[in-house]
Amino acid sequence: MPQASKTANDAHSPPGAKPAAKPATKPTFLSNLGADFPASLVVFLVALPLSLGIAAASGAPIMAGLIAAAVGGIVAGTLGGSVLQVSGPAAGLTVVVAGLVAEFGWQVTCAITAAAGVVQLLLGLSRVGRAALAVSPVVVKAMLAGIGITIILQQIHVLLGGEAAGSVVENLAGLPGAITNVELHSALLGLAVVGILLGWKYLPAAVRKVPGPLAAVVAVTAVSVAVAPGVERISFSGSIFDAIALPSLPDGNWRGAVMAVITVALIASIESLLSAVAVDKMHTGARTNLNRELVGQGSANVVSGLLGGLPVTGVIVRSATNVEAGAKSRTSAILHGVWVLVFSALFAGMIQLIPLSVLAGLLLVIGAKLVKIADIKTSLRTGDLLVYAVTLVCVVVLNLLEGVIIGLALAALCVLWRVLRTQIHAHAPAAPATPWRVTIAGSCSFFALPRLSRVLGSVPEGADVVVELNADYLDHAFRETLVAWRAQHRSTGASVSIEEHGSTTFTDAADNTPQRQDLREFPLPPRASWEPSVVAGTAADDDGDPHPPLRSILLGIDKYHRRHADKVRPLVQDLTDGQNPDTLFVACVDSRVNPNLITSSGPGDLLTLRNIGNVVCSDDHDASIDSTLTFAVKALSVDSIVVCGHSNCGAMKAVLADASGSAPALGSGFDTWLEHARPSYRAMVDGHPVALAAEAAGFSRLDQLSMVNVAVQLAKLEQHPVTGPALAAGQVQATGLFYDICTARVVLVTPDGIEQLDPSMAVR
Repeated sequence: MPQASKTANDAHSPPGAKPAAKPATKPTFLSNLGADFPASLVVFLVALPLSLGIAAASGAPIMAGLIAAAVGGIVAGTLGGSVLQVSGPAAGLTVVVAGLVAEFGWQVTCAITAAAGVVQLLLGLSRVGRAALAVSPVVVKAMLAGIGITIILQQIHVLLGGEAAGSVVENLAGLPGAITNVELHSALLGLAVVGILLGWKYLPAAVRKVPGPLAAVVAVTAVSVAVAPGVERISFSGSIFDAIALPSLPDGNWRGAVMAVITVALIASIESLLSAVAVDKMHTGARTNLNRELVGQGSANVVSGLLGGLPVTGVIVRSATNVEAGAKSRTSAILHGVWVLVFSALFAGMIQLIPLSVLAGLLLVIGAKLVKIADIKTSLRTGDLLVYAVTLVCVVVLNLLEGVIIGLALAALCVLWRVLRTQIHAHAPAAPATPWRVTIAGSCSFFALPRLSRVLGSVPEGADVVVELNADYLDHAFRETLVAWRAQHRSTGASVSIEEHGSTTFTDAADNTPQRQDLREFPLPPRASWEPSVVAGTAADDDGDPHPPLRSILLGIDKYHRRHADKVRPLVQDLTDGQNPDTLFVACVDSRVNPNLITSSGPGDLLTLRNIGNVVCSDDHDASIDSTLTFAVKALSVDSIVVCGHSNCGAMKAVLADASGSAPALGSGFDTWLEHARPSYRAMVDGHPVALAAEAAGFSRLDQLSMVNVAVQLAKLEQHPVTGPALAAGQVQATGLFYDICTARVVLVTPDGIEQLDPSMAVR
C-alpha cells in the first residue's frame, strides 16, 4: 500500500533526516466556529455596557462607543496581529478624549482619531512595534491608575445626580456641594450597580456565567423604570447609522491638534501592544505579530474616526474574557463586533432606558480596578515607588501626556542611576597588621569619579591598601584616577595592590575603547595573576625579604574569606553530615588540571583520585588506588567513573623518555610507578585506534600517548575485582576524557577513537 511504503521509507531515513512534511491544514472560518461562536456572545455581553459607559465618561455621543466597539471587533479583529485580542473603546483614553471634546468639539476629535490611526499604520509598516515594549511597565501601570482616579472623581458627581467638572481639582473642590445636593434616586441606583459588581464574584458559578456588568446594568435599569422614572437617562436620536458623523478639521490651534494626534496614537499603541503581550501569556496558541497588530489598530482607528466613533485600542478586560470563554481564533472578536452592530441597529431604543447614574456606578468600578494595590506593592518591592507616585500625580493633576512623559523621564533617570552608580567603600583594618580594603563594584566610569575620590581620600596616609576591583565596565578616566591615587599613596611609604575580580581587565582600559563585558562565572584565576608581589614583578615582600613559603597560601585564604566564604556557605550546609557524590574522577596531579572547573561541579559532586599519570590498577598493586575504587563503588555507590588525562603530561613525557633510554633520574619509586603507564606506550606503538584517531586530528605524539593511556586505564577498570563486576552489571559507567590545556577544551576518549565535546570546535 502507498501509505505503508511511505512509513517504511521514513523508518529507514538517515539519522537526522526530517520526516516528510504533511500538508498543513489551514484553519477555516468554520473549523473553530463551535468554540468561537459562544465566546463571541460572552464578549459582546461584556463589551456592550462597557462601551456605553466609556462613551458617557468621554463626553462623546453614546453611539460613538458602540461604533468603536463594532469597528474594533470587525476591523482590528480581521487585520490585527493577535488572534485572541479584542479591541474597542478603552477606559485608558477617556480622560484624553474628554479633554479633546471640550477643546475641539466632537467632529474634530473624530478627525484626530482618524489621523492617529494613520500614525499607527505608519508605525506598523515601519516595523517598530516591538519598540513600544521598551516603555517602563511601572509608568503604564501608574498611568492607568491615574486614569482610574480621574474617572472616579468625575463619575462620583454623575452618580450623585450632578455633572462632572473639567478638571480633577474642580471635581475635588465641588465634591462637598455634590454630596449636599445629592439626588437620592440617582445615588441609590448607582450604588446598587456598584454593590452588584462587587458581590458578583461571590454568587454561584451558574449565575456568574452572565457577565456582571451586563447583569448589573439590566437589573438596575429595570428597577429604575418602576421606582424612579424621573431620573436622567441616556438620550440620543436615531440608530447607530444615524449617529455616523463625518470628521472636520480644526479652525485653529493646529499645534494642539498635532500633539493630540501623537498623544492618542502613542497611548493607543502602547496600551494595545501591552494588552496583546498580556493575552499571549494566557494561551498557548500563536504569538502576536506586534507590527501587524499596529496596522490592525491603526486601520480600526481610521475607520472609527471617519464614522464618528471613539478611539480604538486592544482591551485587556474583553480579551481576557475571550480567552476564558474558550475562543480559538480571531473569528470570536470579529463576531463580537457583528453582534454589537446588529444590536445597535435593531435595539438602540432600549439603550435610552439606562440611567446615567447606572453607567456612573459601572465606571466607578472600572476606575477602581485600574488602581491596583498589587501594582503599588510591586513598585515598592522593586524600588519603583517614586516613579509610580510621580507619574500618577502628574497624570491626575496635569494631564495624561505630560504625566507619562515625566514618568518615562524619571524611570530613565532611575535606570541610569542604578546602572551607572558604582559601589565604592573603604573598610578599616579588622585586625592589627592588616591592610585597609577599598571595594569597587559595578560600572566604573567618569560618573563615579566624585565618589571614588571621596572614598580614596578617606584612607589614612601611609596605610597599606588592597583595592578589590569587581567591574563589568571600566573606562580610561576611572583607571587614570585610580592609577594616579596609587602613585601618590605609594609615595607616602604605603603599599597599594589591586585585585581584579570582575569581567574587565584593569590594564585594558589604558589604551582600548571600554566595553561592557560578560560576568565571569568560573573560579578564581591563578594566584600569580593577583598576588601583590607577583603583580609587581618580584618574589619579595615589601621589606625586600623573600616570602615565607606559606604566605601565598595564606593570602589566598584571606581572599577566600573576604570574597567567597559567605557565598560558599549555603552550598555546603547540606553536606555537613556526609557526602553523596555521583562520580569518581581520576585525574593527574598536574596543577593545571582542575576537575571541578572543567565539569562545572560544586562541593560534594566529585570524589577525586589524583596521581601521577591518572592511572588505575587492575589488581591490588596499590592500596591507595584500590581502596579509593572500593570506597567509591561499594560505600558511596557512585554512578560513574571518569579517567581524565591532559595535554603535555609530565608522566607521559617520562614514559617516552624511558622508552628512548633517556629517562630522568627521579628515583626507584618513580620508576616503579611508571610501570602502571608503560602498557599505554606499548599499545600506542602497536597502533591503538585512539592513537591513530589522535594523530589524524593533529595531536602530538606526547598527547597521543596521554589519550591512549586514558583508554588503557578504562580497560583496566573492567578487569578490577570491584569495578569490573559493577561495570558489567551496568551499575557504573566508565568515561574517558582528555583536557587540552592550550585550547581549554575537553575531548571524549572512547575505546575506538576521540570525539570533540565542544561543537563549536573541530578536533584539530
